[in-house]
Amino acid sequence: MTLINIQQAQLAFGHIPLLDQADLQIAAKERLCIVGRNGTGKSTLLKVINGDLQLDDGQLQFIGSPTVAYLPQDPPSHRQTQVIDYVLEGNPAWREQLHQHQQLTDRLTAGEDVMNQLDRLQIEMESSGAWQAETNARQVIQRLELTPNTRLDELSGGWLRRAALAQALVSKPSILLLDEPTNHLDVDTIAWLEQFLKNLNITLVFISHDRAFIRNMATRIIDLDRGILTSHPGNYDQYVTNKAKLLEEEQRHNAAFDKKLAEEETWIRQGIKARRTRNEGRVRALKDLRQQRQQRIGQQGRARGSIAQSDASSKVVFELTDITVAQESQQLVRSFSSIVQKGDRIALVGPNGCGKSTLIRTLLGTHENYQGTIKRAQNIAEAYFDQHRAQLPPEMTVSDFVGDGKQNLDINGKSRHVLGYLQDFLFSPARARSPISALSGGEKNRLLLAKLFLKPSNLLILDEPTNDLDIETLDLLEELVADYPGTILLVSHDREFVNRVATSCWLFESDSQLTEIYGGFKEIQQYLDNKVATQPTNVDNTKPAKNAKQPAKKQSNKLSYKLKLELETLPDRILELETEVERLQGIVNDADFFTRSHEQTEPVLNELAETEQALSESYERWEELEALENSSKE
Repeated sequence: MTLINIQQAQLAFGHIPLLDQADLQIAAKERLCIVGRNGTGKSTLLKVINGDLQLDDGQLQFIGSPTVAYLPQDPPSHRQTQVIDYVLEGNPAWREQLHQHQQLTDRLTAGEDVMNQLDRLQIEMESSGAWQAETNARQVIQRLELTPNTRLDELSGGWLRRAALAQALVSKPSILLLDEPTNHLDVDTIAWLEQFLKNLNITLVFISHDRAFIRNMATRIIDLDRGILTSHPGNYDQYVTNKAKLLEEEQRHNAAFDKKLAEEETWIRQGIKARRTRNEGRVRALKDLRQQRQQRIGQQGRARGSIAQSDASSKVVFELTDITVAQESQQLVRSFSSIVQKGDRIALVGPNGCGKSTLIRTLLGTHENYQGTIKRAQNIAEAYFDQHRAQLPPEMTVSDFVGDGKQNLDINGKSRHVLGYLQDFLFSPARARSPISALSGGEKNRLLLAKLFLKPSNLLILDEPTNDLDIETLDLLEELVADYPGTILLVSHDREFVNRVATSCWLFESDSQLTEIYGGFKEIQQYLDNKVATQPTNVDNTKPAKNAKQPAKKQSNKLSYKLKLELETLPDRILELETEVERLQGIVNDADFFTRSHEQTEPVLNELAETEQALSESYERWEELEALENSSKE
């Protein structure tokens, strides 16, 4: 049964459409994930469904009378409001009626004749359900394991997120909208949230860039790209494949269109010969082609970048011997020893509030409440990513913030125009001149990364860098982290990100125990499973299960002659593409490149993006064929 029907939706801020003749139908009990680049309008779409924004044109239709609740991207602010009062704010009508009832009761006690008003209000409250408001609030608070009288300013980020969820659920909605629900949550809480949301058995529409969360939750994926909504079945990996095919098809279509336009432009420039033919229909067709080309919104380029490097650090960056760390009277880490070497990528993993940030500050020497010995390299130059975005002045433009008001940047000894550098992080020249206050949460994180990577460093500290980032920027961040020659300390609850980049994890366990595990979350889970398995038990687990599957026989992966030939020619192809990319990047990196006209810069930028795409595809094909060849030799 369809609950929401969106047809021909049109919405634009400025000249860029966020929704462009978009259609979407949402059925009962679906779990829809909306994906897309930062700043494309995903949060705006949720606000349209919630009634906070109106469409410029088109239709938004609710079928039946579904109730809608909205969980915003950021958790509630730390204030002195009690949880029970905050949750009741989720239904303003109930809250207002309860407030009016209290006022009338006070006036009645004071001797005023307000009985008729009180009777009418009580009938309204009976109809609206306000009499049950506090009961409903306490039930949902208990379900989310909160305490009603606790103040918001006493809660951590994860518990604040639960309070916001309780506020959204108090009205018992049939449609729940969630904007980045896993932000600020630790891994255990994310797992709890996944199960909790599934058990609600209502329609969910959520925005997320947490790939593991999407895989576990989505029954359908809605891609928002340049104003168009495209539906994909709820298989994230299949979505990625389908999306790549759609973009390739679009490139082929645009190439054919541009070729046709070039031919018609050549014909019209023949001048007097063209006019003598008096083919007015062809002239009108050319005008239409020009207009279509002008209105085309190009694909956003692939994120790329590099991290400015300082002088190499010593081989041993930190040497920890029997350290015990405390925060005020609370012990966070007990008797931990380890050696951090140059090139290590260590993820600090544990629940919110366990002491991850405090341990990092202890290593850097800014937290002194510890015992034991910490030896630090003498030439540490750290760059610190702040998850709270405290460094961003809202009134400053993007380019002024990154360039400190300068037009040219010095990156690893080379000069680059600030607009060219920001292009690497998917900020168009127009967006680069916008104030920071106009950016989405993901764009702000991307901006912080752009600023951070300018600082020469040999120690990179990333505190929740993946919050709000779109998937393309996540891929860029993974590449940069993997290629960074220095040392990285990482705090992240993004399971897939940690699995891809971490060389080891420091796992915060109970009783202030810190355990070093080589690998990522997969290895952590293996460690925890083994820990449970080694507990005393009366069951004999030494024999294999009777119906256990036997290993499958290897299939032959011998390369055909055609594939062998392709594998042999790929290195030369990759070398040609790398040379061309380097040539084009040299043009773009010229200090005066972005001072030229749009007609001069756009073809170069488009050619660079296409060449980089071809290079990436060639690398992937080379790795695929090499893997097949190696497996055939085993």
